[in-house]
Amino acid sequence: MAEVAPAPAAAAPAKAPKKKSTKPKKTGPSVGELIVKAVSASKERGGVSLAALKKALAAGGYDVDKNKARVKIAVKKLVTKGTLLQTKGTGASGSFKLNKKVKADKVTACQKGRSVLHTLIRPDTTGLRLNHNNAMPMISCSLQ
Repeated sequence: MAEVAPAPAAAAPAKAPKKKSTKPKKTGPSVGELIVKAVSASKERGGVSLAALKKALAAGGYDVDKNKARVKIAVKKLVTKGTLLQTKGTGASGSFKLNKKVKADKVTACQKGRSVLHTLIRPDTTGLRLNHNNAMPMISCSLQ
């Protein structure tokens, strides 16, 4: 008996590439922008609580129950960026208001950095008298 080699397997029919679901991209402001608008519209001195923030978003037509995690993440991100200032609580809980000291913080940070540089550059002068020839060079600090 002669062994018969099996016929080469017929090429499997080419699989059609998977079609990506074509969900229409939602237009409109992001969650972060909605949160900033809601906080800026509030007249509360101590800031807006997370519950009040969710109510304001729901009143604006945003589905808060479905997107709880997105709201929390957006609030945390806005706090870390410095757009929102957290007046009470930690994480995504507590009260939030708009941070108005962003520019002032840059100025104080620049001044702090300048004083640190002065202490690093200045030689040890214990027991020595400084005259106008040993004065510190000026260090410029630019705000961006």
